[in-house]
Amino acid sequence: MTVMPAAFIGHGNPMNAVEKNRYTEAWRAFGQSVPRPRAILVVSAHWYVHATAVTAMPRPRTIHDFYGFPGSLFDISYDAPGLPGLHEEIADVVHPAWVGADVDSWGIDHGTWSVLLHAFPDADIPVVQLSLNALKPFDYHLQLGAALAPLREDGVLVIGSGNVVHNLGGVSRALPDAGFDWAQRFDEKVKEMMLTDPAEVARLDGHRDFGFAVPTPDHFLPLLYVAGMAGATEAPVDVLVDGYAYGSLSMTAYTVGMTPPPSAGAGFAAALPEEPPPDGANI
Repeated sequence: MTVMPAAFIGHGNPMNAVEKNRYTEAWRAFGQSVPRPRAILVVSAHWYVHATAVTAMPRPRTIHDFYGFPGSLFDISYDAPGLPGLHEEIADVVHPAWVGADVDSWGIDHGTWSVLLHAFPDADIPVVQLSLNALKPFDYHLQLGAALAPLREDGVLVIGSGNVVHNLGGVSRALPDAGFDWAQRFDEKVKEMMLTDPAEVARLDGHRDFGFAVPTPDHFLPLLYVAGMAGATEAPVDVLVDGYAYGSLSMTAYTVGMTPPPSAGAGFAAALPEEPPPDGANI
């Protein structure tokens, strides 16, 4: 079976699910360029709980885990099947780390479906999510990502979905397509590490701009899974698309083990709701 690539996607806000811009077009080009996966495993910023688990239901529900957005966004349903048996495969490859099977509490959240609506719009490939264990340090997430690397050889596409820089409390509507200096400094340092020594990304909590760029860890942690996978396999890392939104959000995306496809997209990231919730809220 073809070895699958992996990717980290800076997903921004849920409105990108229904927008067409240079970021969503890059996601679409990515989905069209990869070999057809047996399954897609997504590590989403929006399943941040006190446990490590994977969804293990045959028909995962679409979760609308946000507020303040147009009603039409709540009507979206991404009806991809699940793959309950993937839990056992994941448990085997990450042993002795423990991974629970979630059969009824979660599903496919917007960190996942807002990206997959563009990358795999037919929703005909099984989708499984892996939770972020809020009790664990950065090294745990990096090492778990490395342990997941063998899944790529068995047809599983692994996607981390979050944002390198995600500070909702710092957004500026005057900067719809730009980043503050601290956001750019941190994003560029992450880029340097991802392209040269991805395992070192876990050390960036000591960067001078970390507190502004990562006020809460949930959106940053998915990157560590992809970085861990890249470090373990020594597969090449490339930038799929990059840029900023509203000063304090990075939209940077990476591929692991593939040359990024060309994309003809234009335009900046989708608009935020009129009054975004404070940082740490689940939008």
